[in-house]
Amino acid sequence: MTDLGPAAWPPAPIRTERLVLREPEARGRAAFIELLASPEVGTYLGGPRPRDELEREVPGVPERWPGSFVVDVGGSMIGQILLRRATGHRRPAATGKAELGYVFLPQAWGFGYAAEACAAALGWLAGVLPGEPVVLTTQTANARSMRLAAKLGFTEVERFEAYGAEQWLGMRSGS
Repeated sequence: MTDLGPAAWPPAPIRTERLVLREPEARGRAAFIELLASPEVGTYLGGPRPRDELEREVPGVPERWPGSFVVDVGGSMIGQILLRRATGHRRPAATGKAELGYVFLPQAWGFGYAAEACAAALGWLAGVLPGEPVVLTTQTANARSMRLAAKLGFTEVERFEAYGAEQWLGMRSGS
């Protein structure tokens, strides 16, 4: 794994009580397009992308890169977790640290899947990079994401303006 250290990539699928975190597969292409085209998902991420553009651009097997986990429930993709090194981050406090990102299809909201998946991904990271602090950035207007960050143990480092909105940078100490 180049971005987050020496861990072999991809890891074996990570299983939780209800979910599997795994590599992207061809069968998830439609769900990736739905994620990127969804107005609800895009609300705090700069807006949705045009579906026809995505149909042309998204490869048959969505890209696989270290730190990218598909979140699967019952054999279907419901979201994606990203763990990557925050290089070139807008905020110096985040630069060089591991960064957590997540997106879920609207039909998966409200069931605790994001918390379960993020906790599993953070647990995996703690196993391969013990003591590594993790940062997370979200818009303060995204109440669901703010609640999830708190639930996962992130504490505020700072707030800043970017993309025309107030952003929140949180950090979770390495475990």
